[in-house]
Amino acid sequence: MPYAFVRFPPQGRGEEIIKGMSGLQQLVDVQAGEEQSGLYLTFTIEDEIYGIGIEWVKEIIGFQPIAEIPDLPEHVKGVINLRGTIIPVMDVRLRFGKPAAQYDSRTCIIVVDAGSPIGLIVDRISEVAAIPEDEIAPPPAFNRREGGYIKGLGKGGGEIKRILDLRILLGGGAATLDEGAHVR
Repeated sequence: MPYAFVRFPPQGRGEEIIKGMSGLQQLVDVQAGEEQSGLYLTFTIEDEIYGIGIEWVKEIIGFQPIAEIPDLPEHVKGVINLRGTIIPVMDVRLRFGKPAAQYDSRTCIIVVDAGSPIGLIVDRISEVAAIPEDEIAPPPAFNRREGGYIKGLGKGGGEIKRILDLRILLGGGAATLDEGAHVR
């Protein structure tokens, strides 16, 4: 199995490891009940780094077969069966209007809790990054190319991390996912 199973937030005090095929290991020490603002799970799409608030993340799983469902938008790839729960999955790359890419051993699915679980297919996980609020700049006013999904730009480490607004990212997709995923 290419990725270790990770749950957020951990029960009690725990050290959770996100482990990838290329030796990527990010040790995260989070205490239950501890404020999680400022923590972002970062991932890449092409060579661009994106992040989502850790409070949204339920788990990270390796890529697995997807059951296609007809008449869904192109970026909604279908559903997976995760321990008996049917979860719709969205390819974030396609949601951004980028060309499709071959899924490989580093492709993974971030399961987020948006009222119900939804899987986000990403090229690869980067790290859990602590980005203080004062290190996040607002996006440019012309941020309409990606549908306004970017809510801020994290500075630091010489890289720009595009912080996503998950509500907007799932916007049109979330309603479509809920309507198309009434499989139990």
